[in-house]
Amino acid sequence: MQGRVNAFQTLGTLEGPGIRFVVFFQGCPLRCAYCHNPETWDTSGGTLYTPEQVLEKALRYKSYFGENGGITLSGGEPLLQSAFAAELLRKAKAAGLHTAICTAGTSDLDGARAVLACTDLVIADLKFTTEEEYYRYCGGNLKRVLNFLHLTQQMEIPLWIRQVIVPTINDTPASVAALQKMAARFSNLEKLELLPFRKLCLEKYDTLNIPFPLRSTPEADYAVMHPLWDVLDKCK
Repeated sequence: MQGRVNAFQTLGTLEGPGIRFVVFFQGCPLRCAYCHNPETWDTSGGTLYTPEQVLEKALRYKSYFGENGGITLSGGEPLLQSAFAAELLRKAKAAGLHTAICTAGTSDLDGARAVLACTDLVIADLKFTTEEEYYRYCGGNLKRVLNFLHLTQQMEIPLWIRQVIVPTINDTPASVAALQKMAARFSNLEKLELLPFRKLCLEKYDTLNIPFPLRSTPEADYAVMHPLWDVLDKCK
């Protein structure tokens, strides 16, 4: 078995608890307006690896993981290669690693179920709270994402939900309150995070000759984020 991998991050600190070995999968069905990794979109790109080859790389850094760290599958969309992801995570757990996935939850549920069976933590990007916004800004389907989140609840997988805050799109207290209300449906929710929109990806788009839809949109600075973080604090 082989899967397509775009890149590795050896000592990641943002993709789950502790220090993580992050595997960025190749391929994504969405086209989010604020995507930071357009180089992962093409399903025929990346480099082919076996699960054993990826795990061998991860285990080189096991001494750094401590009690909380481990391996995280990100992307791209790891659930797009569900069989490869499930086998990699199965081997990682057998080797004593904590396992996590960062996902938009757009996979079919059968494939997702196989991956979740070997997953200790799901970090889900709940991009918007309406079907209209999901389609307009991502080309995605909110109902499909919610079905995936319900599956994580049924399988009792700890869940973190994240949303990128983009000025003029979803940066209002009402939008964040709607997100909090939607996230609160899931009894396995451990954390809800708001991430500020940044444009560090512009060079990638220029190199790939892909238009960046939000080039003229301002970044989400502290003045934008602070009152929205307050909304979450008040909902706790």
